[in-house]
Amino acid sequence: MNISLSSEFADAVPEMAVAWEAVPVREPVLLALNEPLAKELGLDPAWLRADGLSFLVGNEAPGVAQAYAGHQFGGYSPRLGDGRALLLGELRDSDGELRDLHLKGSGRTPFARGGDGLAAVGPMLREYVLSEAMFALGIPTTRSLAVVSTGATVQREEPLAGAVLARVASSHLRVGSFQYARNTGDHDLLRRLAGHAIARHYPGSTYLELFSQVVAAQASLVARWMLVGFIHGVMNTDNMTISGETIDYGPCAFMEAYDPTTVYSSIDHRGRYAYGNQPIIAQWNLARLAEALLPLFSDDEDEAVKLALKVLGTFDEHFERAWMGGMQAKLGVAVDVKPLLKDLLALMHANHIDFTTFFWKLSAAARGDAEPARSLFLDLAGIDAWIARWRALNPDADAMDRVNPVYVPRNHLVEEALAAGADGDLEPLRRLLDAVTSPYGERPGLERYATPAPQDFTTNYQTFCGT
Repeated sequence: MNISLSSEFADAVPEMAVAWEAVPVREPVLLALNEPLAKELGLDPAWLRADGLSFLVGNEAPGVAQAYAGHQFGGYSPRLGDGRALLLGELRDSDGELRDLHLKGSGRTPFARGGDGLAAVGPMLREYVLSEAMFALGIPTTRSLAVVSTGATVQREEPLAGAVLARVASSHLRVGSFQYARNTGDHDLLRRLAGHAIARHYPGSTYLELFSQVVAAQASLVARWMLVGFIHGVMNTDNMTISGETIDYGPCAFMEAYDPTTVYSSIDHRGRYAYGNQPIIAQWNLARLAEALLPLFSDDEDEAVKLALKVLGTFDEHFERAWMGGMQAKLGVAVDVKPLLKDLLALMHANHIDFTTFFWKLSAAARGDAEPARSLFLDLAGIDAWIARWRALNPDADAMDRVNPVYVPRNHLVEEALAAGADGDLEPLRRLLDAVTSPYGERPGLERYATPAPQDFTTNYQTFCGT
């Protein structure tokens, strides 16, 4: 099959694209293939399963390692970049949109910073499952095209089987990309990078409008994460896209019992990226983008800062609109839900109520049967009073069912599927994918996929970045 990949990123900012080749994979074995996505990209799934495996691991063509900087847990690193990844190039999808084809785990690059550049089967399958679940939930995200076993051994705390993930995105431009360009002191490079971002994502925008569009996109994205209980886990500036797509499914997880302080990441020791902190961190990251873009806003630095702060100040409004609009939909009403929501979340927190379970069971209460939702609570008087107030608003149960998922990637089931997949048993992965890629409406036989993890699992659960 003849595949035409363009090199628009590398052509626009060659200073930020290091030509590099993936580590050769001699005996690739396909573990997961996203056939619908392959077809969208004009790629023949049958070819990808056979001769195309070599293409999926980067054996057929060199790529480029992208340079970027970033604040990691608040500390600035001026030179990060794709340490174990390669951008193979861009291709057009069936709608004519340009999409990046990117590899993860393809070997060391000049940005590897002492790492081995490899990836293990488990973390790559995690990204496949989580990103496809997010896509099914309607949340902007990078997509997973395939996971391919390399036959290599990856040394972490123990020897693990190696794998490469083929990932698709509308681009891999990050806040950290602009931080890198600004740090060079080359304003022409910064202009070209911004021009490339505008052409790619927000055609016709000025530089200030580019920033405004990114603020709005990221505010909406984080609100949508929180509406389904998603915790990114590592919201560094190099993991925030200009497009507003979710990227880097490392130590991420879905919240079980509602608690704004929930942290699952093993490396987030102080809770910087806890569930409830995500809007604050997103705004902080966007302030770093503003700093990088200041020379493009005005030649007068004071004026540039003034313009940037005005745009940054719109974040709260964008987030509030997306969050409250989403909560109105989850509760099936079209009126102001602030007081109702505040009381509900306090009840859920105090009673340790599973976030996903409560909302999908609540629609039964809108149809007259409150027991499935109220039985989750110890404080029956409290929830009964709340349900009475809510019912007075005439909630639309059918509308609620369209936005409240029954199936999300439950953490214990993700770990079960990854452990089995690492041992060569892909059936648990397939069953999990079947559930989470059709998340709305109960289906017979999938009861365990709608059931929260046992308490002893959740109490000590941690996720890891996989590097």
